[in-house]
Amino acid sequence: MAKKKQYTVSDGKLVLTFKPQPEGGYVISSPLDPELLTEGETIEEGFDNARDAAEVLQACRDERRKTVRSGRDK
Repeated sequence: MAKKKQYTVSDGKLVLTFKPQPEGGYVISSPLDPELLTEGETIEEGFDNARDAAEVLQACRDERRKTVRSGRDK
């Protein structure tokens, strides 16, 4: 059985790798942010989901930094 290809594409803001899944759709990751992981049925949906995931990751990182900084202030 031939191995399915993976595709790395960019929309000018995000760089994403799309790995086709046997059941359909894609698992989506970013070579520039190893914590970003999502899925989508289409490339467009994948970018939408990745944007949402990137926002959540950034909010978590901001909160973590704030918690670390406030812990240092005590």
